[in-house]
Amino acid sequence: MVGTEGRNEAEDILTTEPAIEEEAGQRVDVFLAARLDSSRANAQKLLEEGHVTRADGKQVKSNYKVKLKDVFTVIIPPPVDLEATPENIPLDIIYEDDDVIVVNKPRGMVVHPAAGNYTGTLVNALLYHCKNLSGINGVIRPGIVHRLDKDTSGIMIAAKNDKAHISLSEQIQSKEAKRTYLAVVRGNIKQESGRIETLIARDPKERKKMAVVTTGGRNAITEYEVLEHYGKFTVVRCKLLTGRTHQIRVHMEYIGHPIVGDPKYSPMKTCFAINGQALHSETLTFRHPTTGKIMEFTASVPEDMHKILTRLRNGQFC
Repeated sequence: MVGTEGRNEAEDILTTEPAIEEEAGQRVDVFLAARLDSSRANAQKLLEEGHVTRADGKQVKSNYKVKLKDVFTVIIPPPVDLEATPENIPLDIIYEDDDVIVVNKPRGMVVHPAAGNYTGTLVNALLYHCKNLSGINGVIRPGIVHRLDKDTSGIMIAAKNDKAHISLSEQIQSKEAKRTYLAVVRGNIKQESGRIETLIARDPKERKKMAVVTTGGRNAITEYEVLEHYGKFTVVRCKLLTGRTHQIRVHMEYIGHPIVGDPKYSPMKTCFAINGQALHSETLTFRHPTTGKIMEFTASVPEDMHKILTRLRNGQFC
């Protein structure tokens, strides 16, 4: 029910058939997803980028409700040929051998290229530094066996060959590999330790966020221990028993103690100078894929988080 109106080397221009009675009242992103045989997220992206217009030439907003006989023109941008390229970006290397490389990722660095972040990623830096990386995850995510959010700093491991990649992935899946995180959260956590177990899924109201849900989500378990109390703030160490998107950030918000500086889950202003959440991947323990030796590494906290901890320890609260 979509016709091709015109085409050039740069883009496709598609025109929908008129909306029928059963489609009247639908959100336009739902309508387009069905007509284009695409995902709703992709339809929303086309709308947000101004690629959808009505017959009168006006751009359509994502909350528009389809009317009977509505016709839409959709510009489909050309696919981006993503292939990560080496870039001379400094790396804070904690350990390296022929099989693995362990680095301390800075806050603000994206792990691998994606829409809107084609360069300046950890993968670009690894490709420049390493002669070989595992190819299991393709040309966009070579060597990557796990990830950190852009604004979460700390320890990460990458595989230099497929054998190492398979071993590390299996260890992460089986929980043999262990990771701990350091976080500064809002409020005074009274329990000295705790276990948070919920279901986590996409937030139905804000699709770029995750949320605790009662049905339909994936099981998520986080354990935490309190390290330091500072009245309005608490320093905690978190241990992941599962690896869901934004898991620690969602769970700390869920118990009423969101992470300081978190733009998604704690958007309130903070008196601390930090660009992103005060969350740091602190330790990583794994079995070496070749030698079988148990290896444990620690990544020092970045300067911005170190300053927060110093202020709190000196009684300089907000």
